[in-house]
Parts: sequence; C-alpha cells; structure tokens
Amino acid sequence: MPELRITLAGAERVVAGGTTYGEALGADGRSVVAARANGELKDLAAAVADGDVIEPVEAGSADGRAIVRHSTAHVMAQAVQEIFPEARLGIGPPVENGFYYDFDVKNPFTPEDLKRIEKRMREIVKQGQLFARRPVTDEAARQELAAEPYKLELIGLKGGAADEESVEVGGGELTIYDNLDPKTGELCWKDLCRGPHVPTTRSIPAFKLMRSGGAYWRGSEKNPQLQRIYGTAWESREKQDEYLHLLEEAEKRDHRKLGAELDLFSFPDELGSGLPVFHPKGGVIRKIMEDYSRRRHEEAGYSFVNTPHITKDNLYKVSGHLDWYADGMFPPMELEGAKYYLKPMNCPMHNLIFRARGRSYRELPLRMFEFGTVYRYEKSGVVHGLTRVRGLTQDDAHIYCTREQMREELASLLRFVLDLLRDYGLSDFYLELSTKDPVKFVGTDEDWEEATQTLREVAESENLELVLDPGGAAFYGPKISVQARDAIGRSWQMSTIQLDFNLPQRFELEYQSADGSRQRPVMIHRALFGSIERFFGVLVEHYAGVFPPWLAPVQAVCIPIAEAHAPYLQDVAKKARERGVRIEVDASDDRMQKKIRNAQKAKVPFMLLAGDEDIAGGAVSFRFRNGEQRNGIPVDQAIDEIVEAIERRVQV
Repeated sequence: MPELRITLAGAERVVAGGTTYGEALGADGRSVVAARANGELKDLAAAVADGDVIEPVEAGSADGRAIVRHSTAHVMAQAVQEIFPEARLGIGPPVENGFYYDFDVKNPFTPEDLKRIEKRMREIVKQGQLFARRPVTDEAARQELAAEPYKLELIGLKGGAADEESVEVGGGELTIYDNLDPKTGELCWKDLCRGPHVPTTRSIPAFKLMRSGGAYWRGSEKNPQLQRIYGTAWESREKQDEYLHLLEEAEKRDHRKLGAELDLFSFPDELGSGLPVFHPKGGVIRKIMEDYSRRRHEEAGYSFVNTPHITKDNLYKVSGHLDWYADGMFPPMELEGAKYYLKPMNCPMHNLIFRARGRSYRELPLRMFEFGTVYRYEKSGVVHGLTRVRGLTQDDAHIYCTREQMREELASLLRFVLDLLRDYGLSDFYLELSTKDPVKFVGTDEDWEEATQTLREVAESENLELVLDPGGAAFYGPKISVQARDAIGRSWQMSTIQLDFNLPQRFELEYQSADGSRQRPVMIHRALFGSIERFFGVLVEHYAGVFPPWLAPVQAVCIPIAEAHAPYLQDVAKKARERGVRIEVDASDDRMQKKIRNAQKAKVPFMLLAGDEDIAGGAVSFRFRNGEQRNGIPVDQAIDEIVEAIERRVQV
C-alpha cells in the first residue's frame, strides 16, 4: 500500500493507502458522523487522498446535525415504502430543526400511519444498516430508478437543481446510497442522493415524526400535490427533549392563538388568505407602536411622506421589479388602457418624490419615512398568521446621501435601529449580511463590491455576531438584516438596511454638488419593524401576550368589591385617564373573584380594587397580574406608580 500524507488537527501524518476518514479520525460514528476534507464533506467510510486536510464533523455541529437529519429522512422513506409499497419518492432534505420527505401516495397519511412508520424506523435504526455510497451513470440511475418518476425528473436536473433538490443531484456525479444489512450485506433499500450520511442507522441517536401535510412537487402549484412527512432528529435525546420543550412553549405563545384569546386581530375568510384585520385592542397596540416610531423618527430628522397603493406598470419596469420580482406581485388591473399594479415596494415612489424637483447637496442626507402599505403575492403554503401576510404595512425609510456620507449614515442607521428595537424589549441580536445573487442583480460588480464591503465594515463596528447569507440580497443591492432572539431563544428577522447604487441610476436621480456638478446620490433602504404586522406577531410571542404596561391595550382595571363601590372607582379611573392611563372599570354582574380572573386572563398589568375601608381612606388595593397585592395604597400613589411604569417602559 502506498503511503499518503494528510493533515489532521494542524499536524502532518502519514497513513497507508486505503485508510478511511473514519480510521484517520478515530471516529466512532456517534460523536463524529462525517469528515471535512479540504472543505468538502465526506463519508467516514470513504478513503483519504494524498494531501487531504481533514477535520472531524461532530454530530452537534450545524453540518453534523444536517447529516444526521438527512440520514433519518432516508430511514423514514425506507419505512414508508416498506409499509406502503406503492409510495413513490419525492425529495427528503434536512431543514432547520429537522427533515422532511415527500411521497406520492393514494391517501394522505393519518396519525396512526405516522405511529406505524416511526415504529418501523426504530427497528431499522436498531438493526444498524450501513449507508454505502455508490457512483452511477445517468443511464444506470435511470434504469435502477425506473419506477420512481420524480427521481427520474431530478436526474434530468443534475447541476441545475434548487437548494432542497441539491441533496439528491447537486454534486458533479450521480450517486446512490444503498442501505445494507450489517450481517449479510444484502440490499435493504436505496435512494438517489449526494450524501454524505452517517456510517450506520445506529448513528441516529434521537428522532421523532412530527406531522404530515400536502406539498406541491418542487414547490409549484402546477405540479402534483404530494404528501410530506416532517420529523426532527438530534445528536442526543437531551437535545431533542430541549427542542420538544421549546415547541411546547412556542405553542403556548403562538400569536394566532393569543390574538384570538386576547381579541387583538383575526383573519376573516371573506377577505382571503394573509389579510388580517385588527380589533380595537389590537388597534391600540398598533397605534402605540406607530406613534412611538413616528416620534423617534421625528427626533432623528426624518421627513414624512405618503404614497398611493397602486401605480401604472411603467414605474416597476423602470425600477426592475417586473423583471426580477413579478412572481411576488399581484396580477395587474386593466384600467383606461393602462395596467395598474398594487405596489409591492415603496421605494420607486419615494424616488419620484426625490426627483420631483432639483436637489442640492445641502439637503443631504435626505431621510424620507412612510408607514406604507404594500401587497405581495405569497403562496398560500407559506402564509402564516401575522408573520407572513399578503397585505403589510412597512415603517419604510429611504435615505439619500452622498458617497462621502454613506458610511456614517449607515452606522447611525444601525445604531438607531438597534436602540429602537431595545425599546420594544428585544435585546439579543446578531446581524446577517446578504450578498449578491449571481443571477438576479442589476448594476456593476464594482458597485456591488463597494456596497457589500461598506455594509460589512459597518456591521462589524457594532461588535455583534455577523453571519453571511450568500446570494440572499435583493436584486438592487446587498443588505444587513438585524436578527433578534426572543424570550425563548428563537431567531426572527427584524430590521433590514440595504445599500443601493442602482435604483438612483435607473431613476436618473441627481443632486447639485458644492462645485456645481450634477452627482448621483446613494440610496439606503431601511425597514425597522420589517412590517408592522410581523413585528406585532413577534412581540405577542416574545411577551406571550403579557405586554409591558406601555404596550398593553388596557393598562389597568378597577374592580369594585360590591356594586356600591363602583362610583368611587369611576372617579379613580377618571383621574388615571387624565394622566394618560388606559383604564377600565369592571361594573359587570360578575363576583369580584371572577372579575380578578377575567383581568388576569386578559393579562392586564394592574388591578385597582376598592371596598368600604379603601373608600374611607381614599385608597385602593393595588394588585398585579402575578397575584401580588398591596392594600391601602393612596389613590394618587397608585396612579403615580402606574404612570411611572408606563413612562419607563418596564415590564411588571
């Protein structure tokens, strides 16, 4: 056997030819499930090559989890085809926190079916079947998979597959993974797959099937609807238990459920999917959010503008949206010989405001701001409560500045965004930098490089974690996204800041510089909330509906111990309202304890109770929603405490 030189843990080693990555790493297939050789993921059973720089891929790493989950998807597909032999295979990629596999079956899967499938999966895992990689030619793959029409279609896509399809055919050659009996070596099952996989099914420590539902093949409504089974898999049972506990907590916090319970918003069928209406209490919260945002923008020197909801199509031809974003727009309306579109973005209209008259360098930076409602055609399968809607209102700003002002303006913007998000109770952030899509972009490579590097430097200056999102930018420029972690650790995309050299050129925007020459401004796109609807939904889940007093739709409830005490509390409420407190008096026929329970269920921050002794002493019993109560508090003192909590924006 020839000797091979490899690098492991920074040190050069000599190994015999035929040594596998697993042998070189001393991997057990449990804590280490794959290898990374020269940056490329490899099966532990694959042979090392001369010159390889090798690193272990641990099961708990991002790549390790993806491999465990992808392998679990194979085990699930094997179980499905053993129980339902007529099932045809779609795709089965790993996804965030789990995996799925699509199947063409006669009938949708039932909960009982999922139990049978999971039971068979556990038997396959216990058996310890080997994952064996086997390169095949296109023609051989077609012959072996002749009974799998969706796999045949993927073979024809080789090299041009979408992200989720690339787990099947994304490599330079086609490969099939055989699941082999560990004792006899006989073939148990096989699938078209790029890999890599864990060494054996015993390398899958923990998994659980979650649910099933319909999904169109390759995400297109023009294609057949398949049945998708979702599951989760982890590097240990402890990690899986943590995740399942998180799901239980997330279910309690689901903004759709809390929105109905707290009477905040609803989604009438008569309006259509993704079009919410806000009820009076939800409207109060929304108004507070908007009013506070307006005040902060005024203090930061923004000019308020307003634009219509529809426009002729030429505006979006000029902007490029009809070339690059048409799939996300509602169909046009024909009127008076022209085509009109519901606007999906505010930026082209803000450009028209900038262009409406001559501009001087003395006006820059010019900061325009609008609560602009836009409409985006989201596929029905991705519409989700308030966090993914079809009609949304953005707190949308566009800043026009010189190139010399660009860096400081971006830094100032990012600080402004982070400070405002902190005011709403979010404090755990990281930043994501989205770079140019190699296909969908306008402008020069030089402009993109300058814009991307500038955003990178500004993001790094905040000393927050910076994560790259290659190819995730809009077609007109790179962006920074502020990602916020909520009270239970989930990440949400919040604010976006995009740097744009291209739209000013497409709209021929100019300003007169100090030397009298005509110059092109730089444009910065910024949505602080992302959308009010999405931010509202995130806040509901972050606080689990227990809003801090400044955001609570009802900040205090007065509860008389008996009907005779109600007039006294009406006077207390009048005093509180004069101080700006949103307060109600519960004069219903319910008993006092029921009124207290109702206020707690509505998550009202403060309750003011009064009986004979309180009235005699000009006081109230001051009760908090956690059950704590202080008796005999003077009315003015109680109101002062409520007002202070509101003004300080603290949680109680």
